[in-house]
Amino acid sequence: MNYKAASLWRSACALLLGFALMVLAVQTASARSVLELDVARQPVQMLDWGDAWMDESGSALVDFVASSDKIVWEPTHDHAIYPLTTGKALWIRFTIPPAPDAERWYLEIPYSAVNRVTLYTPDSIGKWLPQTAGDLIAVADWPVPHRHPLMPLVVSAEEPRKFLLRVENPHSFSAPLSFVSESYLSRHEQQTSLILGIYFGLAGLAVAVALLSAISLRDRAYAFYALSVALMAFSQAALTGIGGLHLWPHWRGWNDVSSMVFPVLTVGSLIWFFSEVVSITERSPRLHRMLVVLALSSLPVAALVGLIEPSLRFRIMVPYIVFTTTVAVVVVVWAARRGDRYGLWLLGGMAPVIIGACFPMARLLGLIPISFWTMHGMQVGIAIELPVLLVILMLRSQQRREHHRRMQGLDRIDPATGLINSYVFRERLARMMHRCERLKYQSAILMIDIVNSDQIRRDFGQRAADELPLLVAGRLLSSAREIDSVARLGDLRFGLLMEGPMNEEEAASAGPRVVARCLMPFKNKPIECVARVRIGLTVVPTERADADGVIQRLEALLAAVPPESKRAVFTLRS
Repeated sequence: MNYKAASLWRSACALLLGFALMVLAVQTASARSVLELDVARQPVQMLDWGDAWMDESGSALVDFVASSDKIVWEPTHDHAIYPLTTGKALWIRFTIPPAPDAERWYLEIPYSAVNRVTLYTPDSIGKWLPQTAGDLIAVADWPVPHRHPLMPLVVSAEEPRKFLLRVENPHSFSAPLSFVSESYLSRHEQQTSLILGIYFGLAGLAVAVALLSAISLRDRAYAFYALSVALMAFSQAALTGIGGLHLWPHWRGWNDVSSMVFPVLTVGSLIWFFSEVVSITERSPRLHRMLVVLALSSLPVAALVGLIEPSLRFRIMVPYIVFTTTVAVVVVVWAARRGDRYGLWLLGGMAPVIIGACFPMARLLGLIPISFWTMHGMQVGIAIELPVLLVILMLRSQQRREHHRRMQGLDRIDPATGLINSYVFRERLARMMHRCERLKYQSAILMIDIVNSDQIRRDFGQRAADELPLLVAGRLLSSAREIDSVARLGDLRFGLLMEGPMNEEEAASAGPRVVARCLMPFKNKPIECVARVRIGLTVVPTERADADGVIQRLEALLAAVPPESKRAVFTLRS
């Protein structure tokens, strides 16, 4: 009996001990972090130290919020997303324990686009003193003009201090509240200024290079690129708070809408830029007109975003940006599938920006809290995109210039071989004859006909016959000197001007050398696949003859040769 009692006693003690441990674990799990302003560990996050309450009516006053026992407060926590909208207000209360007051401390709200934040601090008689910042207040009138709201805190080394924070915003709010000292803020801002300075410097350089290129090269794509980069830079200035701090510190209305107006205008300019880069104008004029209309529609959309009720702005901005970006991607893919050499590169340059833009879009829709990527994701994407697009434009300009040179040279250059044509050949022959007369020396002119093209076609096929003139052109160029001129005068006829001084014997020996050169086997061709040529040769100047006369006499000389003749070189006597 004693044994059974002892066993029951041990079991009861074990159950009680287990229950106690479970209660202790629950209490430990539910314990809230303690706020400690430590200069060695910054920024100091609020985490779950504060309490939050959503004022659905947005009309509660600070005295009521501070004293009412009917408000149901909930602990704040990291990564919290509060579903704010127009007409609502978020209240956060927190107490700062006794802290060293050797340095000045600030409440940092790293969200430059918040409409209004008000920090209430009690004075010595219990009256709540407000400090207000946000887009609805000119940045110059903030307690501390900064890229985002920064509220000075009055802390005490002897007693805790209570604070109330009121947040108004037309869409969700998720900025992590943190506490920073003045020394930390100074160091951190220097680092941030360096990063932002590099970005905006890169953007400014890209705009300057693009504008100069647009003027010097007369290429509209560079102008659209400059416009897009400038609007991107203004968008980032608005989103990061740089614009409100440095560009429009006294324009509270513009500071409120700029972060949504500039992205709309940027996307509109980008779709026009993409259309120009992949030459939609030449590929499909109708599609180009549709893209232009879509790009120009960014103007009324941006105006509407700036005029409507703030909580509805993102419902217009986000669909327009998503739709326009999708259209741009589809158009670039369509052009790439039809052979545009820069389409895939353009998609590669767009990818970082599209990925980076997803983060602020998701934050705007209340899907994710504010983080480094929501604030700087697009900057990273744009920093990658800018040099990629600039390289694409440079390669495109180089190709276009080469194309224009070829188009302009078609009246002087044979497009198949790159040799001068018959018109330029006559010009150079006339100038060579004038030099010969003035300087009293002789030069030679050779007219070369390919005579076995039909045989090559029968023996080796049409492709070999088509390649034969190109191969002969290469042989003539390799046998000519730098001062000589090689021309293509017809499908199977070439001309060679050999600048003197030379005598008739030296001129006569040029013909056999060219024949022998052409009879050599071609690389990667059968040994029997050679070029048989027939050459008409004469020396200039000739008495009472001009360039046209010399050419006509050589043509007549070659035309009179019987087809069955085995002779290769025929000399025209002056």
